Order: sequence, then C-alpha cells, then structure tokens
Amino acid sequence: MTTHTPPPKLRCGLFGAGPWARQAQAPALSAHGGVAFTGVWARRPEAAAELATAHGVTAYSGEAGVAALLADCEAVAFAVPPDIQAPLAARAAAAGRHLLLDKPVATTVAAARATADAARDAGVASVVFCTLRFAPDTEGWIAEQIAAGGWFTGHVRWLGARYAHGVDSAGPPSPWRQAKGGLWDVGPHALSVLIPVLGDVTSLTAVPGPADTVHLTLRHSSGASSTVTLGLSAPAGAAGTRVELVGEHGKAVMPRWNDPVTSFRGAVDELRATIRTGRAHPCDARFGLRLTEILAEAEAQLG
Repeated sequence: MTTHTPPPKLRCGLFGAGPWARQAQAPALSAHGGVAFTGVWARRPEAAAELATAHGVTAYSGEAGVAALLADCEAVAFAVPPDIQAPLAARAAAAGRHLLLDKPVATTVAAARATADAARDAGVASVVFCTLRFAPDTEGWIAEQIAAGGWFTGHVRWLGARYAHGVDSAGPPSPWRQAKGGLWDVGPHALSVLIPVLGDVTSLTAVPGPADTVHLTLRHSSGASSTVTLGLSAPAGAAGTRVELVGEHGKAVMPRWNDPVTSFRGAVDELRATIRTGRAHPCDARFGLRLTEILAEAEAQLG
C-alpha cells in the first residue's frame, strides 16, 4: 500500500501588527494547515506582543528582531506601510526568504524595483497580495474573462468613504493612506484585474476629482481601453465598487468577493505552489513593480 507523506509546513513569519495584520494575515497564517506560523515583528513592541500572544507565536521588534525573525522562517508575509515593506522585503530576499508582499509593493519606482531585483537575484518566490486575484469568486471570474477574450473596454469604480466628512471609520486613519489616497490604496486592486484581462497599460491620462478622487483613462496592449475612478473620501451614499467589462460577448460584471482571510489563504497557497514548482507567479514582485510604475506615472500627471 502506497503512503503519501504530506509536504513539510512552510515556516512563515509576519512583519506588521496593525489592523490589516490582525484582520487578515495573522488569522490566515495561524489557521493554514500548510504553514507553521513562527512569529510577528512590529515597530511597536507592545503591538507585536499582543498579536503574537493571540496566535501563540514569538514576538519580535527592533533591528535585532528583524534578523531574529528572518532566522526563524523560510518565508515572510508583510502588513506594514509600503515604504517600510520595500527595504524589509529586499533584506528578506537577500537572506533567502520567500516573499508574500502586500500591495502596493512601494510608492516609488526605485524602491519597488529594488524589491523585485532582490527577489530575482536571490531566486526566491514572491507573490503580491492583490485581494481580487486570490479571492475564490473573483479569481475564477478573472480567469473566465481572460479565456473569453474579445473585450472592447473596461470600467472600474472603486469609491470608499473611509475619510469622508462625518463618516465614522473602523479605526484610526492610516498615515500613508491619507497621504497617498485612493490612487495608491485601491488603484492596485483595479489594475490587478484590468491588466491580466486587457493587457499591460501602454498609455494613461490622470485627472483629479473631488478630495482624493482620481479618474484614469488607460490604453492597453490588446487595443482595448478602460476607465478607472478611485477614491477613499466619497460620501457614504456614493461608496461602492463595480468592475465591468464590455465586448464581443456583451457585458460581464465582477461578483462580490470573499472575506480577506479566505483571500490571503489563497495567496499563501499560491506562494507555496510557486516555491514547489519554481515557476514565477503572474502576481509576483515584478508585477508589483509594474503596478508602482503605472501609479507613479498617474501621480506625476496629477502633479
């Protein structure tokens, strides 16, 4: 009788102990059957200790803690601001650790390129957690639209009310999100759907709207065009998300997606598969660099 030995668990640490780490990354890593969750690093020791205690893992902080966490794992996940993530990720890659990055990888092209280059030079696997690419319902929908082809144009409206006047947010404002706005926070989500379906962005025009709202018009390598509206400061009644494609087959509207824990678990699965096969993932650090290039060009136009 043949017996199959399950693959060893992937020893994975987490950089970050903020709201997103508490809501998504830490619960997904802790409950994943193929992962040994090793520990949490945070800039604030008390935040690292609180989250680590909740999941029965080791807490790390400070410069010595970075080195200690990297020594205790094979892969690292990130839930820190992008311009803190980028140098940490480059250091982790140089240490031979596989990367499960958050979006955006960085908010400068130079930092995103350094991260992608470090992953390439070290030969480590990388996956960027663009939620819609890993949520079961939306992942399947995107694959269906790629297979169908024949798309003429696409339209994305992604408006949040996080910073709208009079709206109670779930938590304290995130400084980097307040500074960079919807373009950088939810822009990667929109592009992560449009690019695999319509092709890379070959040209763009960016126009400012009210508050942090941005309107993008994109031309894609397939010849299709798309429009994208992004913002975090819409009135509560205007908030919502819609992704629609129009083409030879009529219209296709993206379904609602699952909770972030389920999506992150999917990203972990993809990282493990990438490590096993050695094949680059389509949503890897190099794709994260491309997203940063596009968003930086849009930001420059907004001036």
